Amino acid sequence: MRDKKEFFSILNSIDGKDFSEYSSLIGDFDFSRYVLKITQSPENAESDPCLFVVRVPQIIAGFPAHLFNTPVRRTALEDLLTRKLGEAIERVAQYDREGVSRRRLAVAVPGQKILPRTSLLVTEEFVEARIYVDLPARDGFITGESAQDVFFDHLPAVVTAALIYCNLDEKEVDHFVDLMEDADQIRQMLPTRGFVAFAADGSMVVRERATDLPDYESTAVLSVPEDLLVELDVPNTGAIKGLGIPSGITVVLGDNLSGRTELLRAVASGIYNHVPGDGREFVVTVPDAVYVASEPGRSIQRVDVTAFTGSELGEVDMTQLTTEEANACVSQAAGTVEALEVGARVLIFDEADSSSAFLAGDSRLAKILFEGRSETPSLASRARQLVDELGVSIIVGGASCVAEFVPIADTVLCLDGLQVRDVTPQAKELGVSTSENTGQIEDISSLVEKNRWVVPSSLDPSVGTNDYFINALATDVLEFGKSLVDLQGIFQLADIHQTETIGVILYYAKLRYMDEGRPIREILDLVDRDLSTEGLECLSRDLRGDLARPRRYEIAAALNRLDTLRISHAVE
Repeated sequence: MRDKKEFFSILNSIDGKDFSEYSSLIGDFDFSRYVLKITQSPENAESDPCLFVVRVPQIIAGFPAHLFNTPVRRTALEDLLTRKLGEAIERVAQYDREGVSRRRLAVAVPGQKILPRTSLLVTEEFVEARIYVDLPARDGFITGESAQDVFFDHLPAVVTAALIYCNLDEKEVDHFVDLMEDADQIRQMLPTRGFVAFAADGSMVVRERATDLPDYESTAVLSVPEDLLVELDVPNTGAIKGLGIPSGITVVLGDNLSGRTELLRAVASGIYNHVPGDGREFVVTVPDAVYVASEPGRSIQRVDVTAFTGSELGEVDMTQLTTEEANACVSQAAGTVEALEVGARVLIFDEADSSSAFLAGDSRLAKILFEGRSETPSLASRARQLVDELGVSIIVGGASCVAEFVPIADTVLCLDGLQVRDVTPQAKELGVSTSENTGQIEDISSLVEKNRWVVPSSLDPSVGTNDYFINALATDVLEFGKSLVDLQGIFQLADIHQTETIGVILYYAKLRYMDEGRPIREILDLVDRDLSTEGLECLSRDLRGDLARPRRYEIAAALNRLDTLRISHAVE
């Protein structure tokens, strides 16, 4: 293996030459404390930054085995070290006279949520970081002096600050890893205690507007009275008290200023673990919970929505509804069916993001509105059957559109200024009735047993001569070939890296599992199996440092919103 002296010599020899001469650096170089692995170089100065690998042997990195001896703890440590890399890179960033920074190094820094990524790998033998490098050039020619600064000044400083255990705060590292282990332990405990979610007393669930960051200007925290507190014991923190949301049907009452929406959003986000200081560290939800919102204008491909719309809508076949622009009610009905189709066990709805027509009708006006014909079904009229026969749980929040859920609810909570009260007995005494004229679906299991088969050719990420073009413009916008997939209604996406990974997964699934048509659920089962056994590395032949694992529900959501999607048939 060549060493750093030879690397320095090569930089000197290509100084001032055409940018393509950076290819001379391809190979492995021993920098004493770490190995720099270069497998490719950009073609020209206008190309995107190139991915370089920095591998630090554990004999030098020195991370104790207990920090990564389980998958959960390993993911936490990798996440923390990625964040430390980002902080170290920020410190070595250079600024011009106008105060604009010039970052030659970059890493895919996570947001508030912790999940498996490809930015960094920790093993018993080494710590490996995937760092993007913007190679210095001027007018298409290599600037050797600037390159030397990158590789012999900035990169060593970053590695020393972020990837050597003795240079980190040991208490901070332990706390970060322990916290994720505790949250994961709560998630495993929830079903055994009859809960689908848990929110610790004192949790900060309010977010800054349009961001995932904590709103530190708000002093409002979740307050749970003594009679509602449940206690969970976790390995590192010990006993944690908070609100347990039970399985079945839970109604959360509260106006727009009560904190209701913020709590339900936090519960939906509880499928992920959060970093220390976020405020939602111990807001934890079972992994198969899906937040379903209304999305007027979205496309739908052959979805049976009759459970929530009825079949009396003119000549439109609601058993295999196809439309390029669904209305608010139908879009939420389709989203619910699509979530159930791929295995959702908990459905979360909030009045603020829902169609009132979908959530519930008004039983008092039914005789006038539906004189001479069947009443249009709603979620409220189907909820009890969904819970009892399919075994799913439903959490629904609101102030004006959820009254019809009260008679069938197992639990009714009320929020006021993020203070929780159990008002189940009082709510039941109000005498609210639920629509009775919609009847029950004879075989509601068809909602989850009906398989929609994907037409392979309808997933086409190609653009011009390129086999694929996949790019996340934002967390809620994915470019897939010539299609722009709108994911604004998918509230449980973690960050832009996860969105990009969804696009990569759709392409991977097409190549590997769609040589012929398959049901969506089967495709997702196969992808889940590969990700669990082979990791994110299986998705691309090229090494990637910017992938983050998504759930099957967000993959399905993107697939279902792809405007080119075609379903060949839907069968039981």
